[in-house]
Amino acid sequence: MSEPDLAATPAADLAACRRLLRAGSKSFYVASLLLPVAIRDPACALYAFCRLADDAVDVDGGGLQAVARLRDRLDRIEAGTPLAIPADRALARVMVSHAIPRALLDALIEGFEWDSTARVHETLADVHAYAARVAGTVGAMMALLMGVRAPEAIARACDLGTAMQLTNIARDVGEDARNGRLYLPRSWLREADIDPDAWLAAPRFDRRLRAVIERLLCEADRLYAQVDSGIARLPSACRPGITAARLLYAEIGHELRRRGGDSIRQRAIVPAGRKLALLMQAYTREPDPMAGAAVAVIPECRFLIEAVAQAPLPPPIATTGDMALPWWRFRARAVWVLNLFERLEREERQTQARRRSTPPWAEAAVGLSPADGAAASGA
Repeated sequence: MSEPDLAATPAADLAACRRLLRAGSKSFYVASLLLPVAIRDPACALYAFCRLADDAVDVDGGGLQAVARLRDRLDRIEAGTPLAIPADRALARVMVSHAIPRALLDALIEGFEWDSTARVHETLADVHAYAARVAGTVGAMMALLMGVRAPEAIARACDLGTAMQLTNIARDVGEDARNGRLYLPRSWLREADIDPDAWLAAPRFDRRLRAVIERLLCEADRLYAQVDSGIARLPSACRPGITAARLLYAEIGHELRRRGGDSIRQRAIVPAGRKLALLMQAYTREPDPMAGAAVAVIPECRFLIEAVAQAPLPPPIATTGDMALPWWRFRARAVWVLNLFERLEREERQTQARRRSTPPWAEAAVGLSPADGAAASGA
């Protein structure tokens, strides 16, 4: 166990969180640049902890032991005595300043635990339960960072997080299968005359699988369509960034459809020009406050909404006004963000290509040891 670093400062911890996200969570890092600084900084702290937690359980193969360590870290964070890890210290401050209930983070870690135990997802409800934990929790916590706690708004935030996770599942069917994982509802596969275990042993794409993937994309579309009433409740300066995330993720599903629904042999990537158009649309689009306002809560997300309702209110936070960018500044920011995103994606592809061409015995010699990322993050 590391001892607390009394010399650490909040600014230094946030800087470390940003570096971690730029290296390991490029999509969020870039999207966060469209949010006001007052929201961006605590969001970086939140996502940095999530990134480290996910890597500890999944990428680094920590399994259930890593889950136990994460719960111990949360105990210390909640008690105000976090380990000497920048993301932990930053999260401890955010949990107090924004009254983030511990239950949301516990649910997130439970989702990682499900991954480590290869939990079977038999029905859509099972997939919803998984998505609620690994993504609905993040949607709820982002709403809290923006000062929104109404149950209706939290429900729509959970819808958005769940929809984005369903999009991820549809896009990554092949990649997940090659890692021995299956997130599509097994009952849907059997209805399409596909044996889930036999398919997982030898994944292939055909019209039957395309129908299952399309069915999941339709469920994601249904959720995307009902989040407007939640976005309308956000501070106006936050709406373009959240709308951009919604539009960009939904577009991944549309792009997958244009490619025939095949996510086994290829990965759906939204072209740069289309991304820019969607970013511009996000700024000018006015959310419909009635879209989704009367929609029932996803049953598997209800416990998250109840956790927020039972949490104490946060202390007053000083604000500096709305801070919404005028359209010409937003356009310049969006173009800059898009260029940065494209550059980071190129760098990631180049790194992956080097890894594929480098034998394992040579990784340390060229600085590609898997342990380097954990050492640099301070985990």
